[in-house]
Amino acid sequence: MKLKMNITTRAVSLRTLIIVAFATVYLFWGSTYLAIRVAVETMPPFLLAGARFVIAGVLLFGWLRLKGMSMPDRKQWFNAAIAGVLLLLGGNGLVVWAEQTVSSNLAALLVALTPVWFALLDWSRPAGKRPALHTILGIVVGFGGVALLVSGHNSSGIAISKNPWGVIALVLAGFFWASGSLWSRYHAKPESPWMNAAVQMICGGASLLVVSWWRGEPANFQFARVSMQSWFAWVYLIIFGSWIGFSAYVWLLKTTTPARLATYAYVNPVIAVLLGRLILGEPLGQRAVWAAGIILIGVVITTLPKRD
Repeated sequence: MKLKMNITTRAVSLRTLIIVAFATVYLFWGSTYLAIRVAVETMPPFLLAGARFVIAGVLLFGWLRLKGMSMPDRKQWFNAAIAGVLLLLGGNGLVVWAEQTVSSNLAALLVALTPVWFALLDWSRPAGKRPALHTILGIVVGFGGVALLVSGHNSSGIAISKNPWGVIALVLAGFFWASGSLWSRYHAKPESPWMNAAVQMICGGASLLVVSWWRGEPANFQFARVSMQSWFAWVYLIIFGSWIGFSAYVWLLKTTTPARLATYAYVNPVIAVLLGRLILGEPLGQRAVWAAGIILIGVVITTLPKRD
């Protein structure tokens, strides 16, 4: 009886942790689009993103080592480096770069296609399974919403055709994010999800700093030109976006299914749109509203559980 109660208590505790982790990813990551938009107003994109993840990763890594956690082996470092580059340089880096000219709510809506990339990439990997019919339907609907969104005007009223690279970068960001997530899920990694997150942030942040150096951002950076709002947004990204949000995401990669985890992609845009509207006053035109609805419907269809 006591053993049964212990098992039940552990199951309830795990369920509670999963709920808290999902809420963390939903709320904090939904707000990071706004924070990025504010930070990038007076900070160079790749430098702010690289410094954010390197600082967060190094501090988390150091704390874990002080707690006695073992070092990852060479293979785990290699796999974490690949995942970190795909997630943080290809995924987050492109979002930060695009948000120099694209509103935070439009960015969130375009990145909402990530579950579509999850389905396609999971199918294309070795031994991958063909998507169910409803998944294929969801993919078609999702891309239809993007086509509607980019064929008119964005939520700021500026023609998207004037900034096609920002739109392309945001669509590719979802592709890279899904690639890094699947790599992290299916390859050898540290037993601790927190250590895995720390190593990924260090490697991904370092790759962002390399790109920043290549673009000449450090040479042109001046502390005096950075606004207080940008500093606050940057610190927020480190604490809530990296330490809390990213660590929760990496933990969920280990404890839940890709389909369930992908649901963050249609919760985050709703939060991002609301915050962009309330705090930054970003308008959302009628076309964008319809397109957003179609994209989210496509994502919901894509992530529906498979029926046997």
